[in-house]
Parts: sequence; C-alpha cells; structure tokens
Amino acid sequence: MSVHRRLGSDGSGGGTGKPNAVSAPRCSVIVPVYGHWHRIPALLKCLRKQTFPHDQFEIILVDNGCEHFTLPESLPANARIERCSTPASYAARNHGIARARGEWLVFTDADCLPREDWLQRLMDAAAETTESPAILAGAIEMVDLSSRPNRYELYDLVKGIPQARYAANGYATTANLAVSAHVARQLDHFDGGRCSGADADFCRRAGANGVPVRYVAAATVGHPVRRSWKAIETKARRVKGGQLVNGTRRQRMLWWIRTFTPPVLAFARFLTTRRVPLRHRTTAIAVQVRVWGVEIREAFRLLREGNPERR
Repeated sequence: MSVHRRLGSDGSGGGTGKPNAVSAPRCSVIVPVYGHWHRIPALLKCLRKQTFPHDQFEIILVDNGCEHFTLPESLPANARIERCSTPASYAARNHGIARARGEWLVFTDADCLPREDWLQRLMDAAAETTESPAILAGAIEMVDLSSRPNRYELYDLVKGIPQARYAANGYATTANLAVSAHVARQLDHFDGGRCSGADADFCRRAGANGVPVRYVAAATVGHPVRRSWKAIETKARRVKGGQLVNGTRRQRMLWWIRTFTPPVLAFARFLTTRRVPLRHRTTAIAVQVRVWGVEIREAFRLLREGNPERR
C-alpha cells in the first residue's frame, strides 16, 4: 500500500500520534548542527522575523556531537536544543523527527537564512496538499557576502543549489524541505547511516509511494557562498563519499564511472547560466576542474580506508 493511501484527509495522518496536553504546532523546524554553531544566531534572527505565527511552529536545534560549541545567548521561546550522539546530519534529523510535535516537518541548515515569509509560504503550499500529498521543496538562493568575491565564492555562486531542477527530477535538498510528519514516519525517516545524499534517497522513496516532490519557488532561504578552497573541497569529498558508498550496487557503479568521467555536463551548465557574467562562469569551470581532481583522489582514498567525510 502506498504512503499516499495511508494519509489522513488533511495530508498529515492526524498529527504525530504523540499525546500532548498542548495542541501540536502546525510545523517543526528541524536543524542539525555540527560545526556551524557560530552561524545559529543569524538563523535564529531570521526565524524570529517569520511572519508565520510563532505559536504555530517550534524550532529544534539538534547538536550532532560537536565537542566545542557556544550556546546562543538567548533562544526564542519556541526553540530548544536536542543532542544526537550518532554522527551524520541525517541521524540528527531523524533525532529531531522523533521529538517533533508538528504536523509538518520543515528542514533547513545551520548556515541558511530564511526569508521572513518562508514558513508562511511553505504552510500555504502545505494547505494545498490535502487531496494530493507532496514533499515541498523551497528555493535556495546563493548569497554573496563579499564586495569582491574570490574564485571560490564565484564557483559556489555559479554552481548554486538548483532546487527547481532537483525537484523536476524527483528529489530535493534538506536545506529547504518540508514533509508531513505522517509521510516521514511511514517512510521510516532518512537513512541515518549516510553522510550525504539521504535527502535524495528519501524523496525518491516517497515518489515510489505516490508522494512526489513539489517545488515552491516563493518559499526561499538564502545560503552563503563558500569562501575558501577548504570549504569547497570538504563538501566535494562529503558528497562524493555519499555517492560511492551508499545506494544499490548499480547506483554505486554508475557513480564510480561518473567520477572518472570529465564533468562536461557541469561545464555546459555553467556556460549556459545567464545570471552571472561570462568571466565568472569561466572561473567556475576552472575551479570545477580542480574539484574533479579532489573527487578522483577521494574515490581512491575510499577504496583504501572506506570512511566517508562527514563534515
């Protein structure tokens, strides 16, 4: 039986199923935090400005085993911190799901900056899923914080996080994702053993059960561009590990082949991106060549050691 058929009439399956004397909020915002506790004050500032009623959402910050972090000076009344000792951000998200009271689960990242109407737009879209349940994927806008961006900032700006294209292909990233609590639990949450790619796996499992991904362009979060080669390299290693270590044998084989194939598709996408000048696009291509080298080295490292990057 599909997830679609098991849903309640409101698309949430009647809430979380957890008894509570206080009525459940409309949604729970779940944020895994590992090495980005210094960015949490900016995120909380954005969440304090949400136009959606604050008594209708809760904020769950899930510390994922960070050894040294400084708690925010103050938390909003609707926010709390949970701790998950199991490494990997998807394990932290699952920890948040288990403790969430909201009818909808809304995911974003510690370094994201939601617009003031972000939750309102998502919940407006959620109200339209009563008869046809869906996972909601909001837009992600890269934010350039430098007056004179370096080559790595330009690379991240050009590459971006193309959530609309992802959604058209049946998946989305948890930097801006909403799903009813009922659907998340019926799908048995994210694959908590993955360090990367469990969001795509989750969305595809949902699609196979009759719950497609729907893009919500108006629900936008900002994502700061990465400013250093180390940040670009670390992400490339984490993503590559998620691709080569997880999934079916056929999927892993395809990713191994793609890893050793020149990234001509990425080059083509960069060149056809009209929102930035051509010189920025060519800079991004040069950085992508260097990233490809990192991916190849990471593939050989995984063959030797087998431990994917989690940062």
